[in-house]
Amino acid sequence: MSVLTHLQNTVSSVEITEWERTSIDTSINTLSRKLGLHFNNLNSKFVFGSYDRRTILRRSKDPNSDVDYMVVFNDGANYQPQTLMTRLRTFAEANYTRNEIKQSSPTIVIELSSIKFELLPAYISWGTYYIPAPASSYTNWISTNPNGMKTELDSKHRLNNYLIKDLIQLLKYWNVKNGKVYSSYEIERYVIDKWFFSCTNLRDYFYNAVEGLPTYGKSIYNTTKVNRLKNIVAQAKRYEQNGMPISAEVEIKKEI
Repeated sequence: MSVLTHLQNTVSSVEITEWERTSIDTSINTLSRKLGLHFNNLNSKFVFGSYDRRTILRRSKDPNSDVDYMVVFNDGANYQPQTLMTRLRTFAEANYTRNEIKQSSPTIVIELSSIKFELLPAYISWGTYYIPAPASSYTNWISTNPNGMKTELDSKHRLNNYLIKDLIQLLKYWNVKNGKVYSSYEIERYVIDKWFFSCTNLRDYFYNAVEGLPTYGKSIYNTTKVNRLKNIVAQAKRYEQNGMPISAEVEIKKEI
């Protein structure tokens, strides 16, 4: 065994399997059909986010894993976000049991046995999507590009030995085990923006990414967690340089 083998096996254990994806896709198709029957004023409806980008963790590894689903209303620009939220809640109550539904602004959450959906209301104007703004904002709607990060990530993945999505899942798994030091968006944005020099396998990418993890703005408590991971990687590298691959693997297993 080695650090590389351990990391590869870890990815296999945390990523959604094909049979799980088939089950989730069935739920997505059912949701889409129900939305189409309930509303007659939708511009479009589609999955976006980490499930679409294939960087989501399986639910057994991250209980908060969810499928982001955008519901675009033709007349959304004429209303406040809460009006569209109410529409989605009414839809959810008509099609799912009440104990499966909750509001988590700015989304309506439908929690099924296999997956959790977060329905996000939106409207489109001149090719730009608008979603509810954060509560701290001075506006009701903000623009977004729901597919922009996927395009960037797919390109980064292709140009880096098709290992970037595996790397993101490893970092997300560590993040979940440590109480989510970073948001999922922060992790993906960090990896997309980072340059990886002389990396050929998953171990190289993981070491490189960990060594550069930012701590600016993080609490002392979370900074300590990040520094512990960095120290473990540094020790694992020393073991490897001294011809001790098993010790290196044991060291990495302390955190992931």
